[in-house]
Amino acid sequence: MTREMDTAQHQRQPLTPAEREAYELGRRSYERGDVSDALSQFGRLLRTRSGFADVHYMVGTLLERRDELESAMQSLREALRINPSYTEALLALASLYERQGDFERSRETAERARATARTPEGALDATTRGKLANLQAQLGDAYREAGDLPEAIEAYRKALDRCPKFHDIRHRLGIALREAGLPDRALAEFSRVLRGNPDFLDAAVQLGLTLYTLGRADRAVEQWKSVLERNPERADARMYLGLVRTGPPVDDTGQDR
Repeated sequence: MTREMDTAQHQRQPLTPAEREAYELGRRSYERGDVSDALSQFGRLLRTRSGFADVHYMVGTLLERRDELESAMQSLREALRINPSYTEALLALASLYERQGDFERSRETAERARATARTPEGALDATTRGKLANLQAQLGDAYREAGDLPEAIEAYRKALDRCPKFHDIRHRLGIALREAGLPDRALAEFSRVLRGNPDFLDAAVQLGLTLYTLGRADRAVEQWKSVLERNPERADARMYLGLVRTGPPVDDTGQDR
């Protein structure tokens, strides 16, 4: 029997008591956020059992928490070698590509996750839709930070196509639209956020700022006053009120000019 055949046969055997202990202890440490102990326990297990995709996935996410991105990616790729349809590993790998600035590969990997997560009827489950939407929004954040507002807007819209009720993503879309010189569209998005969640005061503050950039200072002041009535600790709303009343106007990024 070759060494490879012997190894494969071993991987199919039931876990030994020591291996099962390492797995259980590692999983408990993973769930409570003890990165060092979880990696230690999973390392013990992987020395004799390398064929568990979920262990490689957990090791990958633990290594990411330690900012060991290359090693994390290797573990996630190994999980996907064992199980090419591992949606969670695909999403985690896509997130790592995004952190490294490889937006194209991140997008391709996220789309692969979307394809593998479809039910037989062709629909995505709610959990996967949410994860994909948040990943797409992270891409939007990265594009916005890089100054590529058209790509950021497209990414936010794709995220909202999957999860229209993710108000925080719609809020970020509104900011990107205003920064792109589209305040009317931004106004519509902030208004939609507040219709869905009247307590989203960040959107209410941004709605006031957008009204101001459109020359509707009176309505902007009303908006910020309303925010302060609901939460007197909102320093941003108080600052904008003060600038409108006594100081220089604010531009569409919220800075004085």
